[in-house]
Amino acid sequence: MPLVTTEINDGIAQVRLNRPDKLNALTLELLRELVDTAKELGKNHDLRAVVIAGEGDAFTAGLDFASVLRDPKKVVGALLPVPFRGTNLFQESVWAWRRLPVPVIAAVHGHCLGGGVQIALGADFRIAEPDSQWSVLEGKWGIIPDMTGIRSLSEVVGIDTAKKLTMTAEQFSGERAYELGLVTELSADPVATATAFARKLSERSPDQLAAAKRLFNDTWYGPIKRTFSRERIEQVRLLFGENTKIAREAAFKREKPTYKPRR
Repeated sequence: MPLVTTEINDGIAQVRLNRPDKLNALTLELLRELVDTAKELGKNHDLRAVVIAGEGDAFTAGLDFASVLRDPKKVVGALLPVPFRGTNLFQESVWAWRRLPVPVIAAVHGHCLGGGVQIALGADFRIAEPDSQWSVLEGKWGIIPDMTGIRSLSEVVGIDTAKKLTMTAEQFSGERAYELGLVTELSADPVATATAFARKLSERSPDQLAAAKRLFNDTWYGPIKRTFSRERIEQVRLLFGENTKIAREAAFKREKPTYKPRR
């Protein structure tokens, strides 16, 4: 049985962590399947958005230490970065969703602990149940977030809050996560809300969505001149693109646009 499943309908991929009997606890095999899934979805130019969630009673309870530490040699291999990519397996299982040129929405219910928080933060948006349970849990085990979590936390909360969550490993609700800025929106049915949002996003040009994601992710902490340069480059590409023409004509005619595959 695959540890990560994917179903695509109307250009929206429903990705699921599929280890419900273990609260979707993360194994090396599951992390590899996350990376492979993101790579395959990136090749689909008809894709419009991704909703990632967990099967069963949780998003994910975090790393399955018993499974992962069973073979230390594999752990060492998973910690080594891939040349030129700059990430190891743990990091790429999250960062691969940043590389994906479509909006990614994490729908969180139940436990979202440790690596689960980092996977959720790897998405562009997070929609969570108010009573979901969150924790940067690594501190409980005497370690730190190492699945790109330090960078992701710095993007959504202040440095003092990021330090506090990391150092204390305190557990808090989805409602508190929303107050802190970790969560974009609260919902009693995160998957339904995330899917509705994905459909709304799919009404926009896929080239515009990809350009916006690239621009924000690549320049958020960069020098101002670099940001301005990237703005100009992305805009020129869009101005003369076919999907931009389709969007413009549909807006003038007040019609629903039918876009070509992502460039």
